[in-house]
Amino acid sequence: MSYLVLARKARPQTFDQVIGQRPVVTTLKNSIIRNRVAHAILFSGVRGVGKTTLARIMAKAINCQAAPESRPCDQCPSCRQIATGSSLDLYEIDGASNRGIQEIRELKEKIRFLPTSSQYKIIIIDEVHMLTTEAFNALLKTLEEPPAHVYFMFATTEIHKIPITILSRCQQYELKRVSAKELFDHFQKLVHAEGFEIAPEALSLIVREAGGSVRDGLSLLDQMFSYGAKAISNKDVVEVLGLVSRDVLMRLTKALLDGNKSEVFLSLQEIFDFGMDLKRFVEDLMDYFRTLLLCKIEGCAGLIDLPGEELLQFQEIAADYTSETLHLKLSLLMAMADDLKFSAQPRLTLETSFLKIIEASNVVPVSSLLSRLDAMLAALPEKPTPLQEMLQEKKPVEVKKKIESSAPPVSPQPPIEKETTTPESPPVAAEQPAQPPPAPEHQAAPPPAKPIEVRPHEKDIRKDWLDFIKYISERKVWMAQDLQRADKIKQDINGELHLSYSDPANCSLLRQKENHQLLTEFALDFFQKPLKVRFILPKIDETTDVNGDESPHRKRQQLVNDPLVVMAAEIFNGQVGDIRIGPRSR
Repeated sequence: MSYLVLARKARPQTFDQVIGQRPVVTTLKNSIIRNRVAHAILFSGVRGVGKTTLARIMAKAINCQAAPESRPCDQCPSCRQIATGSSLDLYEIDGASNRGIQEIRELKEKIRFLPTSSQYKIIIIDEVHMLTTEAFNALLKTLEEPPAHVYFMFATTEIHKIPITILSRCQQYELKRVSAKELFDHFQKLVHAEGFEIAPEALSLIVREAGGSVRDGLSLLDQMFSYGAKAISNKDVVEVLGLVSRDVLMRLTKALLDGNKSEVFLSLQEIFDFGMDLKRFVEDLMDYFRTLLLCKIEGCAGLIDLPGEELLQFQEIAADYTSETLHLKLSLLMAMADDLKFSAQPRLTLETSFLKIIEASNVVPVSSLLSRLDAMLAALPEKPTPLQEMLQEKKPVEVKKKIESSAPPVSPQPPIEKETTTPESPPVAAEQPAQPPPAPEHQAAPPPAKPIEVRPHEKDIRKDWLDFIKYISERKVWMAQDLQRADKIKQDINGELHLSYSDPANCSLLRQKENHQLLTEFALDFFQKPLKVRFILPKIDETTDVNGDESPHRKRQQLVNDPLVVMAAEIFNGQVGDIRIGPRSR
């Protein structure tokens, strides 16, 4: 007799044997008791959480001959036939291999007939999302109004691929991943039932590798049972399943947090010697840091799906570090995972990235820098410096220039002799400060020096002309191009901005009233002083022929330089060819 794998041997046969799906099981049991079973039920979720199992249990419960409260009994002939797969009224179809419209037509023909031995016909379509669009459309009418003796059960792992028209006709049940604690307890019972002993750490590894899937965990347990030892240790699980020891990952995590470079490289060498898949290794390492970060966030302990002993160990490690440190290092690990995908030297990428993560501990948080700055400012003297006074008052800086008097130079006055009372001492001249002579009556006194106020917000036209053109180009591109064609710019003493053009066509668009006014506004905004824009053009005599009319050459030049023509040539990436202006120029 062939061996029956643990995933099939331990498959639940009743609702009470299903683990991890209590809300769904309760709803299905109540629908049986109250006779409110939907004619089409859709089970969705990840692999190995019980979608097909619940569909079979529901099929048994619908046709069970026991009381509604105890369905399925798993003892009546209908339940036994469904359990052994010999029921003629249960059609279990694989949606991947029967996905065409022809298979759906054959199915519709079969369900027209009454059931053979049971009360209802049950149609189970596994991986229903694999059906084609035509097959779904062919099933719509039957699914909406099926015969009274037919029930549909669908199972899928990709519910987003099912048309909305099918979803609206089904009662949907989303199955969640089974928690680590429930998996741990369930697997422990199965291990004891099979006559094996397994260490809690080893069983935790299997639970972690299962990832919330019961079937995946049972397959791993079956693999460990085939290993041969009745007592399964943590080392056996690591060797058989090809995993990295949790001790190595924990040592590497602490070394990255503590900045122990030697321990980091030794642990990495041990991982490479073991032959661990680098992608899987990085995922496990990031999961460790995520767990540590969740341990630091208050109220997030329920998000960590780990047994109690492992959770306590992570909480003890996380207590020594700040959440900012853990977040920073986790972000660097995520960046390293992206770099590793395209790296030709994965080991070198890992080593350099680990060094970067270690050096990240030397980064000073911004909050610390701000606190230091506050302390330095508090230690400053209370009397503000002249610079601080100026910044606080926000007064414009005034530069005073001393104007020298225009009066003619004054010759120094001779010293005034002062006699002393002592007869023996010679007369000593007392030095007096030179006094300027009184101004003559006909000459007015020079006015007092008036400080010149420098306004830093004003700009110089010559120095800042290119910046002004850039300022214009951000608003009107064609206007900036016309300004660049100016032959000369000048500001006179009356505050006028003179723009000289040798060819009037270069500024014909600018000289229009609305554009001229707009240019004046731009100049006022940029230079921050009153300006009037004036165009300086050549005299008419320089652009006309002997008859007083413009020459054909001049007209052609004006047309070539016309702003609209230039703009059109730039937009369409073209150039001006032949120019015709009239019969005289041909």
